[in-house]
Amino acid sequence: MLSRRSDLAMEAKKIWREDNLRELQGVSETEALKRGFRVVTVDITGDDASVELCKPKGRYVTVELGRFLRREDDSFSDGAAVIGEALGEMLGDTLGTVLVAGLGNPSITPDALGHLTLRNTLITRHLRERMPEEFRDFGSVAALEPGVLGTTGVESVDIVGAVVREIRPAAVIAVDALASRAMDRVCTTVQIADTGIVPGSGVGNTRGALNRETLGVPVIALGVPTVVDAATLALDMAREAGVDIQESALRRHQGTMIVTPKDIDSSVTNISRLIGYGIDLALHPGLTVQDIDVFLG
Repeated sequence: MLSRRSDLAMEAKKIWREDNLRELQGVSETEALKRGFRVVTVDITGDDASVELCKPKGRYVTVELGRFLRREDDSFSDGAAVIGEALGEMLGDTLGTVLVAGLGNPSITPDALGHLTLRNTLITRHLRERMPEEFRDFGSVAALEPGVLGTTGVESVDIVGAVVREIRPAAVIAVDALASRAMDRVCTTVQIADTGIVPGSGVGNTRGALNRETLGVPVIALGVPTVVDAATLALDMAREAGVDIQESALRRHQGTMIVTPKDIDSSVTNISRLIGYGIDLALHPGLTVQDIDVFLG
C-alpha cells in the first residue's frame, strides 16, 4: 500500500479512520472556533494509538489559517493571538529562558520557515541579563539556528543540546516545516505539539529527535506543512477524477519528489511572520502586535 503518512496529527487520524472504517481508541479530537479561526485539538493518550498513527503521545493543536489567508480585517493580529494562546497553554507556568530553535535549511524556500520565523522573534535574554530593570516586563528569550547536517556536519539535536546544556532554558520551541498528505493543507495550517519534533521526517530524511528525552527540557514543536509527496498527490488526484490507478505504479516514485505551491516564497514569508508574532505574544504577555511592530521595526 502507498504510504499516506502525514506530519499533521489530525490528518493521520483521518487517514487511519478511512483505512479501517472505525474510530481508533486512545485518541480524541475536539474542535473550537477562536477569533474566527478553526482550532482542532487531537490528544493521543494510548500506546496503540501512538503506534498506529506514528505519533508520540501528547497534544496536537492545529490552527486553520482561513481568515489570515483571506486577509480579513484584523486577521493577522487575531491569528497571532490564537497561536500565542495555544503556545502559552502548552508552556504553562514556565519560568526562565525559552530557547527558540529555527530548524531547516534557509537556502531552500519550503524549508526556510524556522529561519524566517526567527527574524520575527524578539530576542531578549541578553537584555534581561544586562538591563534587568528596563526589561523586567519582558520574557527571557534566546534563539538558535542550527542549520542542517549537510551544511554543518553536525546533527541539529547535538547543536541544540549543547546550547541547552550551556544556557539551561526552561523550555525549547522548535520551529520547522512539515509535510502534509493533502495539497489543500499546504501553507494553510499551523500545528503546535507538546511532543517535540523529528527534523526531516516529513520528506523521508529523518534526523535525531528534539524532545524532552533528548534535551532534558519540555520541547514544543511548531510547524507548517509546506510540501506534499508527489506520488501521494498523484494518487489522490486520480481518485478524485475517477481514474483507476495502480498504487504499485506510484510506489517506486514515493519519496523521490515533493511538490510545493508556486507562491511558496510569499506564503512562507507571510506565515513565518504570523508564527513569529505568535511566539512573541506567548513569551512576552504584556505586548501587543503594535508593540512588536515597533521593536522589530
